[in-house]
Amino acid sequence: MAFVFFIQFLNPVIAQDLDKIRKDFEKQLKDSSVPYGHNNVTGKYYNVRGFKMYAEIYGEGQPLLIIHGNGGSINDFIYQIPYFSKKYKVIITDSRAQGNSADSGDSLTYEMMADDYAALLDVMKIDSVDVIGWSDGGINALLLAIRHPEKVKKLASTGANLVPDTTAVPQEVLNMVLPSYRGLKAKASKTPAEKKEFKLLRLLVEQPHIPVTDLHKISCPALIIGGDHDVIKEEHTMLIYKNIPNAYLWILPASGHSTPIVYKGDFNNVVDRFFSTPYRKITGEARFF
Repeated sequence: MAFVFFIQFLNPVIAQDLDKIRKDFEKQLKDSSVPYGHNNVTGKYYNVRGFKMYAEIYGEGQPLLIIHGNGGSINDFIYQIPYFSKKYKVIITDSRAQGNSADSGDSLTYEMMADDYAALLDVMKIDSVDVIGWSDGGINALLLAIRHPEKVKKLASTGANLVPDTTAVPQEVLNMVLPSYRGLKAKASKTPAEKKEFKLLRLLVEQPHIPVTDLHKISCPALIIGGDHDVIKEEHTMLIYKNIPNAYLWILPASGHSTPIVYKGDFNNVVDRFFSTPYRKITGEARFF
């Protein structure tokens, strides 16, 4: 489930000015001096599986692939790119049919996008990467590790779901999306913009369908993240965490879906520490410390 909803839930213990956070983020998105998503120096199109995939690369070091959510683009990560590019080779792209990566086809699946990312790494001659995925990007990160395990060293996934129903997504969230989906589905003739919108809405409403048992195939360490008031139910995030053999769980308090924005400092620091330190199995007496 993707759309970036800023759920304004304030708790007396952890109070944040979410309106200010949102306005600051939107201001930076409109700032023409912020190059992310339209950088003529580092931006490039790559021929990947029948379409031209737009990507930008920042920094040097261990390759780090960052994947955005539904209808998003590279500049969703304006707080992550400058932080991680200080020590990683950040590879950040517009997914198929989104941002600058145009795709006129009618079909779009998460599996298709995960395979796109694997193919992109092959084109770039990069063997393996760490991965950060947010929302649909979190789903793609999981599928990349399932379908192309040799490509993923570690993954951090925030706001991902395995199924599109109310076991994963609150009914009130589905109610926000379904009217637009049903309206476009019933429309016999759609403009090009409407066709693109419907293709992305179908992802939200009809997909994904990832068997829980497929998570058992993820061999790399994983950090599974969610907000305690996310558009994904916290028990579903827990289900994902519980079924990956080597995983940590991080639920952020007083947070909705936008953990990389609302908790940008903590998000960057914790994910960086996860990538840069060995995974620790915690069993027996270690549970007491």
